[in-house]
Amino acid sequence: MAAPARTFTHDGIAFGGDYNPEQWGPSVWTEDVALMREAGVDLVAINVFGWARIEPRPGEFDFSGLDRVIELLHGAGIRVNLATGTASPPPWLAHAHPEMLPVAEDGTRRYPGGRQAFCPSSPVYRDAALRLVEKVASRYGAHPAVALWHVSNELGCHNALSHSDASTEAFREWLRARYRTIEALNTAWGTAFWSQEYGGFDEILTPRAALSARNPGQALDFHRFSSDALLAHYRAEAEVIRRHSELPITTNFMVAAHIENMDYWQWAPDMDVIANDHYLDHRLGDPRAELSFAADLTRGLAQGEPWMLMEHSTGAVNWQPVNHVKEPGQLARNSLTHVARGADGVCFFQWRASVQGTEKFHSAMLPHAGTDSALWREVVDLGATVGRIGEVAGTRVVADVALVFSWESWWASDAETRPSTAFGYLDQVHAAYAALAAWNVTVDIVAPGAPLDDYRLVVVPGLHVVRESEAAVVSEWVRRGGTVLVTFLSGTVDADDRVYTGGYTGPFRDLLGVFVEEFAPVEVGRPLRLASGGTATLWSERMRATTADVIDTILDGPAAGSPAITRHTWGEGAAWYLSTLPDRDTYAHLAERLVAESGVAPAARLDAARSEVEVVRRRGDDRSYLFVVNHSVEPVRVDADGFDLITQNPVTGSVEVPAGAVRIIREERPS
Repeated sequence: MAAPARTFTHDGIAFGGDYNPEQWGPSVWTEDVALMREAGVDLVAINVFGWARIEPRPGEFDFSGLDRVIELLHGAGIRVNLATGTASPPPWLAHAHPEMLPVAEDGTRRYPGGRQAFCPSSPVYRDAALRLVEKVASRYGAHPAVALWHVSNELGCHNALSHSDASTEAFREWLRARYRTIEALNTAWGTAFWSQEYGGFDEILTPRAALSARNPGQALDFHRFSSDALLAHYRAEAEVIRRHSELPITTNFMVAAHIENMDYWQWAPDMDVIANDHYLDHRLGDPRAELSFAADLTRGLAQGEPWMLMEHSTGAVNWQPVNHVKEPGQLARNSLTHVARGADGVCFFQWRASVQGTEKFHSAMLPHAGTDSALWREVVDLGATVGRIGEVAGTRVVADVALVFSWESWWASDAETRPSTAFGYLDQVHAAYAALAAWNVTVDIVAPGAPLDDYRLVVVPGLHVVRESEAAVVSEWVRRGGTVLVTFLSGTVDADDRVYTGGYTGPFRDLLGVFVEEFAPVEVGRPLRLASGGTATLWSERMRATTADVIDTILDGPAAGSPAITRHTWGEGAAWYLSTLPDRDTYAHLAERLVAESGVAPAARLDAARSEVEVVRRRGDDRSYLFVVNHSVEPVRVDADGFDLITQNPVTGSVEVPAGAVRIIREERPS
């Protein structure tokens, strides 16, 4: 059970980033602190990768450098987000104990030379890490510079699914606790298929590489176990810190399109403040929209409370096929989009660009080019902007629309054996989110089974894994007057990855008033014509409406004649079903109809429909702030009255937001 939360307090919006002074000499530290003050930095994370420096040999600790850095920062009025240093063990630990290293699914060991070279279930690693945390927490637990504790770093980024002997034993114990008997496990995993029935827990391995596809129930449980194992390590470090400090504790989540290993709905209650790392992923079709989605999901994990952007980039990263530089003004737009969607902290990796090591080509607040650079000037300008908008801190984003998101569905629907590998769970989620974003409605991201009473419209995209109790929450909410859109693959399997028989929408079947007989996936590049004149792609279903009304129909392909969109009156509300993946415009038109029917209002009226303009409102008890982020190449005018915190000018009637600019209006009358 989570310990009582401690509140992270900061004067305004925090601004800063990771600082790695161990890469530099003391003369640079003094320069860094002076430049931090120039840039408006007031919070830095340190000791993230400090283990080898503060414990150079087993049991020998040297805090002299860290002491000096903390005193320099404290003297400059810069607060410290102090990491425990356990993210990357020193070489001496793996040299003495190679059994602590992670093992890949093919059974081969992974070695030091990168980072996170440890198995999360290793007792050797756990003992050494907690010994380090004890030393760090006892030394700095009451230091006035420390504002926040930062456990490890990006837990599970590289080593979440370890198949070591330690993981195997821990997995077996986790399964014993979950199922109690081997008979119950065999039933849950469906081991009668392919002669996989186990006689005892000691026979079970992690789902290592096999000659064929592996048992999907085993794979799903291994994802759950691995998330729990990493969370258990977080809790162990946090417990040590709490013996020495009353300050809030967190770790940096990775709510992003390429990281699926942790079920953060399970992690969130243990965090005193929710923090996230987010980087634009140019491997996606629309990285900007994914940024907004990730920010909304992070806010969902925070239960609507303000959260912290622990890391993002000033420019290019170093780990994508093409590492795109940010356009002029994009740094501010990206950063303030996170603030618009609930962040009360804007931080980066990292402060000073490294000149050696794996991330030497990763952008930083202080680039290789130094202070006579456009990037540095943008950083300084952003710091000044963050300073001007401090009054926004503590306000909340309020939404009338919810989107149900599930890490379990991500794991299960993207498994080895599935009807189509042409798209994944996130493709469904992002398509639904983009359709809503086209109308500038604000969306909360919620967990399956979460209360829905505060919403007018709920979207359930591809909720492959669903418990009957979770489906019942949606059905009852619709019965009382809500409007829901459920999309294909939702309700396919239960928590054991067991298919619901009698029609693929499973526990949503009565709510939706449809009968789905057969999946009919479509080849990449083959469009499906719809009766409405739109198109769809990748997926269709042989189905019929039972009690629902057919709104649109698929005209060709393997499910020609089947409904594409249906609407079913259910009590006082309406349940819509989408059996295919529409093109962007068709999906947006569907979202427009849903928004109108449910009575959802956009945050503000634009002078034209602009999908590249984001409008979000944050509210406090006695004030509200309208954020307008214009990603387009044309100016846009938005209805507003109040005072613009960016330009420091009054606004009457409307405000023009130049191309590529951001405006934040303290509204004259809270909306």
